[in-house]
Amino acid sequence: MSPRTVLRPYARLFTVPGSAAFSFAGWVARLPIPMLGLGAVLLVAGETGSYGLAGAVSGTLALSFSVASPQWARAMDRRGQGVVLRRAMTSYLLSGLGFVAAVTAGAPRWSWFVLAAVVGASGPNIGSLVRARWAAALADADRRQTAFALEAVVDEVVFVVGPPLVTLLATLAAPPAGFLTGIVLGAVGGLWLARQRATEPAVHPVDAAAPARRWAAVNLTVVVVAVTYVAVGAVFGAMDVVVVGFADAQGAPALAGVALAVYAFGSLVAGLLYGVLRLPGTLNARFLATAAAFGLAAQLLWGVGSLGVLVAAGFVAGLTIAPVLVSGTSLVESRVPRTALTEALSWTTTGLTLGVTAGSALAGAAVDGWGAQAAFAVPALAAALSAVVALAGAPLLRRPAASPAGLAGTATGSAA
Repeated sequence: MSPRTVLRPYARLFTVPGSAAFSFAGWVARLPIPMLGLGAVLLVAGETGSYGLAGAVSGTLALSFSVASPQWARAMDRRGQGVVLRRAMTSYLLSGLGFVAAVTAGAPRWSWFVLAAVVGASGPNIGSLVRARWAAALADADRRQTAFALEAVVDEVVFVVGPPLVTLLATLAAPPAGFLTGIVLGAVGGLWLARQRATEPAVHPVDAAAPARRWAAVNLTVVVVAVTYVAVGAVFGAMDVVVVGFADAQGAPALAGVALAVYAFGSLVAGLLYGVLRLPGTLNARFLATAAAFGLAAQLLWGVGSLGVLVAAGFVAGLTIAPVLVSGTSLVESRVPRTALTEALSWTTTGLTLGVTAGSALAGAAVDGWGAQAAFAVPALAAALSAVVALAGAPLLRRPAASPAGLAGTATGSAA
């Protein structure tokens, strides 16, 4: 398959009016995702010399984001992305500046945790907002799969660019520089996206006379995919920690970035291909198959004994990342009403974020207790768990959606 053949469907996406602007704005607004956690670690550790304190503050930020982002998404489904996003980004920018000021000025440490929690709670899940715009703009299910694959690739680019950028700024400029850059980029991208009202999904206000709407998270499909993604996220969080520890133990700490970039590059390549292939089977079958492949490929990590093997195993394992993320997102999109789509997509990302937090903590303990090489057991076992959870949830995925109302634009027969 030639590069032109692969890229042509992606180019066709941008014939949709306004799509280039909202997709690029979403990319800029997503840059803080990997930058703020690492930026908080570098800032707090730079000021105090304590990585334990830095990790606790960073974890507080990530946890509050996981809890709050679906609530922002729920509000946007009801009131519109632009109105809610402007309020969120204002709080995001002000609380981020306040956090940096508190740390650098030596304010009481309890205030650092409070402000970190506010920063995290002010951040909506931008990826879910962009995907909801694609879903509203594209009636064809195959083109939506391509759009979701594009956004998965955008996510990978964010995680390739963000960590080196924040590290460079924090080490060469000043410890607060990386975190501040992430906050400013997030606010600029978010406010830019908020201004693009023409491509917003339709607002679905609540009818006061009607029964309360069920939360999108109650949808069994959303629950299965989100819980599976907790384990998938644990792989991501664990890999960041274990790869850094292993490269350091091998005497080549600078190669940790290379290994992680190759891991992300494998996902980027697979995402581009998955978005244009027209695979057989239902969305259920694709999700289960990609989850199983993700679980199996990561078992190569048990054999890592050198950096060369790590790079090769990481690339192969990376090839399975984008497919499981795109297939899960497509399955959720096919099963929830448009009135709750942004919230439902946000819950899946919340699962990933919770997993990343847990995976990082478990992997750090494993590196300290077992050594870096043995600690590859953490991402390998987490990947296997993701496959088990997805397969165990298969009977729930076969149940029909509770109500077809609001599924405008969803391809018929896409959910088994």
